[in-house]
Amino acid sequence: MKNIILLAVQGAGKGTLAKILKDKYGYEQISTGDILRERASVGDELGNKIKEIIDNGIFVPNDILFKAVEDKITSKECQNGYILDGFPRNIEQAKGYDEILKKLNKDIGIVINLTLPEELLYKRIIGRRMCKDCGAIYNIFSEELKPNVEGKCNVCGGDLYQREDDNETAMKTRIETYYKVTAPLIDYYKEKGILYEVDSSEVNSALKSVENIISKLGE
Repeated sequence: MKNIILLAVQGAGKGTLAKILKDKYGYEQISTGDILRERASVGDELGNKIKEIIDNGIFVPNDILFKAVEDKITSKECQNGYILDGFPRNIEQAKGYDEILKKLNKDIGIVINLTLPEELLYKRIIGRRMCKDCGAIYNIFSEELKPNVEGKCNVCGGDLYQREDDNETAMKTRIETYYKVTAPLIDYYKEKGILYEVDSSEVNSALKSVENIISKLGE
């Protein structure tokens, strides 16, 4: 099964798609935060070092991050394939990841760049509401995701709220920052011939596109 690197601006549906692929095909879904927290809980020399860094709010150096990534992708959980969510974040990390794979004699797999119209991205982020009690997510601009009762959770009846950073100004900043950091990464993988663009406007259509890519490449 082809390993997958998922690239997407916040609100493009990366987490939703990754979860579906995990549940349907048994991929291990891993993010930088997951890798570091999991490794910190081990209690060995590297784990304790990572825990100390995290506890002190310090940025984790790439050499330590690379070691944690290497440990994770060689674990039993990743034998059936894995999805990297949020890693690599820049060219330096991409090159570091290439070196890890070369050392392990592993194939990089494919890179999926999720795209969608900015208007839809706006609605997904600005319209998002979350339950204070159970964490269920809704969207006031979506007929499928609207709460049955305005401001109330369908699941537990809790109050819904809008995150402080789910506003137009913050959204524009996040989008601009994402493309500034990620654009070189997209070009990097495009030059390698492993980058695929998938429109994530509709989740089932996006899933079908990813499945077709994997199928054509022969898993």
